[in-house]
Amino acid sequence: MTVDRPVPGRCALITGATAGIGAAFARQLAAEGWDLVLVARDTARLDATAAELTGRYGNRTEVISADLSTDDGCARVERRLATGDPVDLLVNNAGLSLNQPFLRSTVADETRLLRLNVHAVLRLTHAALGPMTGRGNGTVINVSSVAAFGPVMPGSTYPASKAWVTSFSESIGQSARAAGVHVMALCPGYTRTGYHERTGIDMSAMPRWIWLKADDVVAEALRDLRKGKTVSVPDWKYKLAVASLRHVPRRLLRGAFRDRRGQVDPAGR
Repeated sequence: MTVDRPVPGRCALITGATAGIGAAFARQLAAEGWDLVLVARDTARLDATAAELTGRYGNRTEVISADLSTDDGCARVERRLATGDPVDLLVNNAGLSLNQPFLRSTVADETRLLRLNVHAVLRLTHAALGPMTGRGNGTVINVSSVAAFGPVMPGSTYPASKAWVTSFSESIGQSARAAGVHVMALCPGYTRTGYHERTGIDMSAMPRWIWLKADDVVAEALRDLRKGKTVSVPDWKYKLAVASLRHVPRRLLRGAFRDRRGQVDPAGR
């Protein structure tokens, strides 16, 4: 299946749109002529991002301030997906990781992670697919992670949540494709997004070569989308990493990723 180049005038809704990969999607799609609906929690940053994109590219940009870890926040975005101008592309990018292992975490924190990384993705994808399949076209990109392919973060529930996102996207993508809708999981490795700094996760020990740029991740994701891929893993070194995670025996992975500090080794996104 070949996916055409985005058509000017189409509308994309992006969650987690004011930083990192979400902001990179907003920039690149705006440059290609897409109208945008940007979703994030911080109203001031949303307004500033929208003004910058509209001023630079002349596209229409709406904003929705919503916390997608809450029912009210999800409902607000679901209403936009069901009403107004049709949304041709949904990018489920909002997500989080916790700076502590499960044994030292709280149920409240773990529930918030699941509600944002899993529950919101499920709800918004479901809300988008109804109108898209009814029209016979549309695209959903669910941002997952290389961490989805193996236990690379000892004690963390983040990889489990992203494993769900990848499997979910592949599974529903099979039936959605028959209705003319393309669903793709985007699985980046460590990416410079500012997330680690904002949450106090120290990544200073990570080598410089391991990091990806958000703009490069999005550019490769859009190329893979146009090739009809169901799973996109940007950058050759992470393609090799995923191949290893899929085929290396689990006992070897446990030894390779054992946390000798007694702490979680947080993955980037």
